[in-house]
Amino acid sequence: MVKVYKPGKVAIVLQGRQAGKKVVVIKQLDEGTKEIPFPHAIVAGVERYPRKVTRRMGQKKVAHRSKVKPFIKIINYSHLFPTRYALELEGLKNSVSADTFKEPSQREAAKKTIKKLLEDRYTSGKNKWFFQPLRF
Repeated sequence: MVKVYKPGKVAIVLQGRQAGKKVVVIKQLDEGTKEIPFPHAIVAGVERYPRKVTRRMGQKKVAHRSKVKPFIKIINYSHLFPTRYALELEGLKNSVSADTFKEPSQREAAKKTIKKLLEDRYTSGKNKWFFQPLRF
C-alpha cells in the first residue's frame, strides 16, 4: 500500500470536534502502537483561523486579527482526507511526539511552539490557502 500520510502532508479532518479543519501530518504510524492499535497520525491544525485584514486597520488590530489558535491531536486514518498539498515546517517535527499527549503541561508547551510557527508562516504570506477556512 502506498504511504499517503507523510510528514508535512496537509489533510482535512472528517470526523469529530475539528471536522472540516485543515491539519498537517507531523508523524504517521501505519501499523499503530500497543496503546492505539489502529493506523493513525499525529497532526497539528488550525482550530481558529485568522480573520480578514484590510488596509485601513491599524497595526494593533492587524496583529490581533492575525492570531491563530492551533490544536494537536492523534487521528485515525479513516477520519482524515488527504490533499495534494504539503507544508514544509521543520520545527513541527521536533515539537510534538507520542509522549506529548501524556501530560497536559507538555501538550500546552507543544501548542505554544506550533502557534508561533504557524503565525510566522501566516505573517510571511506563505501558504495562504492553509489559513483560510474551507467554508465561510
